[in-house]
Amino acid sequence: MDEKFVSIYKTAGKNLRDQRKEKNMSQQQLADLAGKIDRSKISDIENGKEDFLFSTLLKICIALDINVDDLLKTNS
Repeated sequence: MDEKFVSIYKTAGKNLRDQRKEKNMSQQQLADLAGKIDRSKISDIENGKEDFLFSTLLKICIALDINVDDLLKTNS
């Protein structure tokens, strides 16, 4: 993972976890809804360890019924 993007990945991961928990979903439930995504990939994304494809992010957003903006916004 490119070091200049680490903060973006961490922000997206934290927001993903928050959105998933808000909808009372497990990582496995989200992975199943998003289609062809492993639960471990969801975990890695939430922990800022995964250099994910944009298409993966879109599938997750569709599964959670949220906009990509919801995952990328910071609380500052």
